[in-house]
Amino acid sequence: MTTNSPGSLHVLGSLRAENGKGVVRLEHRFDADAEDLWSALTDPGRLARWLGVVDGDLRERGDFRAHFFASGWEGTCHVDVCRAPQRLLLLTTSPDEPDGVFEVTLNSAGEQTVLVIEDRGMPLGQIAAYGAGDQIHVEDLAAYLAGSERCDALVRWQELHPAYLQLAADLTAPCSLA
Repeated sequence: MTTNSPGSLHVLGSLRAENGKGVVRLEHRFDADAEDLWSALTDPGRLARWLGVVDGDLRERGDFRAHFFASGWEGTCHVDVCRAPQRLLLLTTSPDEPDGVFEVTLNSAGEQTVLVIEDRGMPLGQIAAYGAGDQIHVEDLAAYLAGSERCDALVRWQELHPAYLQLAADLTAPCSLA
């Protein structure tokens, strides 16, 4: 992970390979209690303010359709696990994307809550794009909770993608013992 001063590039994520597929992991500490953060992640009205439009059954074992503003992703999600306010596991399908797994965990840390997201199952050749896109979603959540507007996703993606390309290159770089 890389952290720079405010107003400059701030990379929250890490990338790894697992069984030949990519995994993006993001972690962010929020000045919110777990119940408020959970509500921002699971209430359709609140989701529509920062992430996108969702329609369907957001309860455990339910299915819903989603359209995310920043990345443009559209697809169906199956709620495999929903343990409020600690863990959410979604299985995703989309006509233009590989099936994936999206896992969210929340951990209280005093007056703050640590959000950990793992997005699993993407092709390794696309992991940098997924990393940048997933980070924009987390940044939009942070902006929403702070009372701010979502970022300009295209501009932010252009800022983030080179850093994620470097992380992806490090992931696939050959090992040298010299």
